[in-house]
Amino acid sequence: MDQRGVYTYEEIKQQPAAWEDAIHAFLAEQQAVLRAWEQGQFKRLLFTGCGSTYYLSQTAALLLEALTGVPASAHPGSEFALFPNRVLQGVEESLLVTISRSGTTTETLMAQQAYRRHGGRANWTITCDPESPLAAESDIVLPAVAAQERSVAQTRSFASMLVQAQLLAAALGGEELEAAAELPAIGKRLIGEIEPLMADLGGRLDFDRLVFLGSSFQNGVANEAMLKMTEMSLSFSSAFHFLEYRHGPMSMVTEKSLISGLLSDDAFVQEKKVLTEMKEKGAQTLALNPTAMMAETEWQIELPERLPAWARPVLYLPPLQLLAYYRAMAKGLDPDKPHNLTAVIELDTL
Repeated sequence: MDQRGVYTYEEIKQQPAAWEDAIHAFLAEQQAVLRAWEQGQFKRLLFTGCGSTYYLSQTAALLLEALTGVPASAHPGSEFALFPNRVLQGVEESLLVTISRSGTTTETLMAQQAYRRHGGRANWTITCDPESPLAAESDIVLPAVAAQERSVAQTRSFASMLVQAQLLAAALGGEELEAAAELPAIGKRLIGEIEPLMADLGGRLDFDRLVFLGSSFQNGVANEAMLKMTEMSLSFSSAFHFLEYRHGPMSMVTEKSLISGLLSDDAFVQEKKVLTEMKEKGAQTLALNPTAMMAETEWQIELPERLPAWARPVLYLPPLQLLAYYRAMAKGLDPDKPHNLTAVIELDTL
């Protein structure tokens, strides 16, 4: 019996249950979070992670800044250790949010330590292991315990921690959180509906380059989709902001390109135009969007329009995770064990 990808497939398919656990865990900490936010009076927000969780940090920073009005930025964990004078200037009135599946990644731990040494005011952590070293040194921990994984590539862990980040942004921004309660049911239905299409596209090995376009809240998710495709299927994959794709990268477009667009509400018209132009240049196109179905693309995945923008980023993930999974399987690879990779990077020193 073929055992390749057993864990990855299960973790992708069953992730809505882990999202539900993450929602409950956040709600249990919500009042403590709001008190700490009020007391902190933070003037600057920093987010950090490594690999997938750096991309998660990109989306989290944009969400927090948009909903709270406090300036926010995301940096890889190594930047805190290697370039502290650039990243850690004026952190006395800041909040650092560290994001890590394991809570043991060396660069993220070093970022936490460097932040403390430079007088940072507070450190909160989003993690799947609330007993980890990273969590032990944090002021507030938002756990996603049910999202822990046996596979190397992050799927349900990334998505569940993203749910935590979305809720954090909404709560601190004074938004009503009821929309989050819909996410597990929507996610389960979405996975069931789109799996046949993702299996078909993933099996299309004639695609020799896979591109993911996303702007604003969706850019970090597009980057994560690129990483999943790279890790699982060892395919040439890239990610860009929508309109940036015209500025050079579109020179690589051929009839063997699959371009997936993570469309937004606010820039739908402009983003749709980019996908239409790429199709005219010969690319195959997939649109994931909340606004309207698009006859201009070969394939479409419709996301719920009624959800607020802060609640939607996680829904772009399952289709693209399945796309990477099915491509890896079609190439005879094992998505559970990506080439050259381990689940955690632990170093003696940088």
